[in-house]
Amino acid sequence: MFHLKNLAVAIATAFFSLPLAATPFAYISNQLGDSVSIIDTAQGRVVDTVAVQGKPAGVAVSPDGRYCYISTPEAKGFAVLDTQKREVIAKVKVSDGALGIAVSPDGKRIYVADWYDNTVAVVDAGDFKVIATIAAGQSPSGLIVSPDNHWLYVANRLDNSVSKVDLATFTVKKTASVGTHPFGLTIDSRGERLYIANVQSDDVTVLETARMRAIATIKVNMLPYAAALALNDSRLLVTNQDDGSVSVIDTASLKEIGLIPVGDKPEGISTHTDDRHVYVASWFDGTVSVLDARTLRVVSTIKTGEGSRAFGQFIAR
Repeated sequence: MFHLKNLAVAIATAFFSLPLAATPFAYISNQLGDSVSIIDTAQGRVVDTVAVQGKPAGVAVSPDGRYCYISTPEAKGFAVLDTQKREVIAKVKVSDGALGIAVSPDGKRIYVADWYDNTVAVVDAGDFKVIATIAAGQSPSGLIVSPDNHWLYVANRLDNSVSKVDLATFTVKKTASVGTHPFGLTIDSRGERLYIANVQSDDVTVLETARMRAIATIKVNMLPYAAALALNDSRLLVTNQDDGSVSVIDTASLKEIGLIPVGDKPEGISTHTDDRHVYVASWFDGTVSVLDARTLRVVSTIKTGEGSRAFGQFIAR
């Protein structure tokens, strides 16, 4: 009996000593409202709104969830939001046309695409100094870093291409042609497939990253803007701006299997850490729709702010 009691105490002590999983928050840039809405995903509501000047657009959350980086095109750079204090702690000037933004998997570098200068700035996340400038294609927009932190992928909107950048040398190793006006892009957890939303050709290009070769082009609805993966990379969800919908693609068959109506002018899209629920920001509605990637239904709608855009990874992973 003594030994069983000790065992029970030991198990209980070990259980309560385990770190509690933090609730992920979603950070939604409201471009017309010069603010960022903070959504507590457990409560399903906005718990704070932080003023961010400069028409906030792109969003990238550090891997540990400690900081949120928000591109501010009119302020020529990005703002740094301390997610614990829920306040802007730094404003970083980078270039005239800052839009797409991404953070490395180790949280040490921030990448900012300049729409006008056709470059991507590499910024040290410690002191916010620009440590390199990468020559990209024309009007770089969406950015994403490979899971192994070796490659940066850049959607070059007006070149109708995607560039693969070696992050050891900050040089473009290969550029692949995709659809017309690529904008948002996402990558699978193994870093093997890249999915690109092509705004003007109303389709998604699937690239094999090793050789940067297109393996499929999937037709979706009007003006696809951005994409996110869910359910262990088995489903790709794509926002269709002019259709008020999200296309759902089966990544095994590379076929569209569903269409989910959401708010007006859906743009940014990001997946919850549960890998099942997907959050979609709608520009005209100023709302975020929460989708169930398994049932292909909207499970809730959250009011955010004016001109909700949230272009990028706006939920910490």
